[in-house]
Amino acid sequence: MVVDDHPMWRDAVARDLAEAGHEVVATAGEGRTAVRVAAAARPDVAVVDLQLPDISGVEVTRHLAAADPPVRVLVLSASGEQQDVLEAVKAGATGYLLKSAAREEFLDAVRRTGDGDAVFTPGLAGLVLGEYRRLASAARRADDGTPRLTERETEVLRLVAKGLTYKQIAQRLVLSHRTVQNHVQNTLGKLQLHNRVELVRYAIEKGLDQDD
Repeated sequence: MVVDDHPMWRDAVARDLAEAGHEVVATAGEGRTAVRVAAAARPDVAVVDLQLPDISGVEVTRHLAAADPPVRVLVLSASGEQQDVLEAVKAGATGYLLKSAAREEFLDAVRRTGDGDAVFTPGLAGLVLGEYRRLASAARRADDGTPRLTERETEVLRLVAKGLTYKQIAQRLVLSHRTVQNHVQNTLGKLQLHNRVELVRYAIEKGLDQDD
């Protein structure tokens, strides 16, 4: 699903997606329309602009991320301002890409968003990581009773936090793709998290994305 108030841009994005083999189930030029249409169209991924004529793209993201089933949101915006990026991520955006991105970069971001990867324009990822470390600094000073993970689960979690795909993790640790998935599922269960995006946020908060 494509949500953007500029008809030419919206049509161009939808056309690029269709030509790349994606099924575009809906488009919308206003936020409230997007939320209503998404409930019926049930897209897996929504490409959302922040600047909309009624409610903001952040509010649309919040609605879509809270839907059942949740929609994975890739924000596609002209703004690289820190506040815009962080508000989108906190609202539940899986990724954030600038409109200056090349076509292939955009299509790759859509594919990765559909897989549940956290995708950011280069330069913005560090901004988000820094903010999560800042917010989590107080929490890390105390033992919060977090369930204990095995060494292998922690190792997999650390690589997830660094942005590696399951295939890349499997290759690095000389494991099967299925084994990596099982470790991730076990970790999600222990930590009472629901998906890979929440797992990445947890890992970042614990500083597991940082090199030892």
